[in-house]
Amino acid sequence: SVTYKHSQSVWSRLNPLKYDLGGKRFVRNEGKPVCIRCHSKFCANSCAECHRPISVESKELSHKGRHWHEECFRCAKCYKPLAKEPFSTKDDRIMCGKCCSREDAPRCHGCYKSILAGTETVEYKGNSWHDDCFTCYSCKQPIGSQSFLSKGSDVYCSPCYDKKFAKLCFSCKKPITSGGVTYQDEPWHGHCFVCTSCSKPLAGFKFTKHQDQVFCVDCFKNCVAKKCSGCQNPITGFGKGVNVVKYEGGSWHEYCFNCKRCSISLANKRFVTDGNDILCPDCGNK
Repeated sequence: SVTYKHSQSVWSRLNPLKYDLGGKRFVRNEGKPVCIRCHSKFCANSCAECHRPISVESKELSHKGRHWHEECFRCAKCYKPLAKEPFSTKDDRIMCGKCCSREDAPRCHGCYKSILAGTETVEYKGNSWHDDCFTCYSCKQPIGSQSFLSKGSDVYCSPCYDKKFAKLCFSCKKPITSGGVTYQDEPWHGHCFVCTSCSKPLAGFKFTKHQDQVFCVDCFKNCVAKKCSGCQNPITGFGKGVNVVKYEGGSWHEYCFNCKRCSISLANKRFVTDGNDILCPDCGNK
């Protein structure tokens, strides 16, 4: 705005000329009459937007020491007229409420646009996303309320993560998403690692292998294991007497390989036979 000192100097220059204002329009500036032309040229406030003088014919708006033509008082972002609208200021800029909210709103980590109040958002690791911008890195679909997993700075929906990163079950070749069993350095689903005979899950239970197949203890005893020639019970390799003695097509538990007559253990000792009987040398000589 024009200072009082500047107005006085203008008046001092104009006054000696004794312009006749009779019948002409004039305005008073600091109590002195000034014609319209001189007021616009020397005394009028300059518009903060267009920097032209604001004449007496124009509507003038003022805010915090600054002045505007009515038509120049617009939002600095969307140019909406604000003469009759609520407005805010930010860094000396005049803005409508909506644009001011956008300026202050957090930015979407996906599209980098403002997240306005009331918008559905996703918060993750200190960042914010529009709901539609929080998408799977692989399939690009919005994750929404689905579960998701992260790899580095990228997020994946569960199906894409499993397809890309999860181990595949050695049996069914499908992804192992949780738990699982490792056998002979191969991953298995817990429900896929089962007895070959009865399909009983083996995770957490004793089992044995026969010809590249796995069996629970009961099925191995009943269906696979050889019978001891001494006690006729299965030779499983479990429990007492895991060692086996073999002789001419027959198999014995180590603790069953005894002299038929005196019952002395013949494991790792000399023995003789009498028909189908195994005898120690002493009993054999009698």
